[in-house]
Amino acid sequence: MSPAFVRVEELCKRYPDARGRLGEAVFEHVHFEVERGEFIAVLGHSGCGKTTILNILAGLEQASSGVVLMEGHEVSGPSLDRGVVFQGHALMPWRTVLGNVAFAVQSRWPRWTREQVREHSMRQLEMVGMAGAADKKPHQLSGGMKQRVGIARAFAIQPKMLLLDEPFGALDALTRGTIQDELLRIVQATRQTVFMITHDVDEAILLADRIVLMSNGPLARIAEIVEITMPRERTRAGMHHDPQYYRIRNHLVDFLVNRSRGYAADGELAVLHDPRQPPVVRPGLVVEEARDEPGGGDVPRLRQVINL
Repeated sequence: MSPAFVRVEELCKRYPDARGRLGEAVFEHVHFEVERGEFIAVLGHSGCGKTTILNILAGLEQASSGVVLMEGHEVSGPSLDRGVVFQGHALMPWRTVLGNVAFAVQSRWPRWTREQVREHSMRQLEMVGMAGAADKKPHQLSGGMKQRVGIARAFAIQPKMLLLDEPFGALDALTRGTIQDELLRIVQATRQTVFMITHDVDEAILLADRIVLMSNGPLARIAEIVEITMPRERTRAGMHHDPQYYRIRNHLVDFLVNRSRGYAADGELAVLHDPRQPPVVRPGLVVEEARDEPGGGDVPRLRQVINL
């Protein structure tokens, strides 16, 4: 078996207190892998360290301990191999839409001619439906349009991995849904590897192949990894017709509402599994089990499929 595209081993993050001493860990014992072409979403309450993990993957922040390996090489700083889209669009206000994307392209391929840069940048803008706004400045765009430009800029450098930090969190529901559809279409076409932070359960189900569930911080860890067993060619308009959708959604909501606190480091459930091998859960799937009832006859019983 070939090694995973990205491996995260024994990751821990502590921040210094007012006296400069390292305080309690935000998260610890974080282990997971990402395969090439896989879409991973992370769900968890505020304070569990989701964004910090993403920043460590991006090379924008250092872990207190542990290691991140990408294609067998340690991630120790920023790289054009990893494109990042933040919740804030982070566009340069003095540049046009085209200029913002072109800046990234020039950084990636400094020997390209101006025409090559323009042609490649325009292709990325066409991909997100923003070619018609190429000559506009960011202040002339809506929030959703700015995020489209940010996504185009991230894809323009052809990263090996795309990191998304709640990129649609500040958008209204209609705009968010439209851009989710665009992102899903692009990712399916390019087979881009994606690691995404989100608070939106439906967004995670729509986009992800697997969802990493984080326990509450401090001392957060990975509680479960949920596999999305629905067909990969799902759509926002049609996925709720699949009976798996409701089983998956109910499982995720139940975790966030009722069970995430139970995985705290001082809680009883914290020692139920090896943190290096968090449970892989497939709540969308069910199997029939026969049980004997006093009245005679076997009555089928449904249970979710869990791999421990």
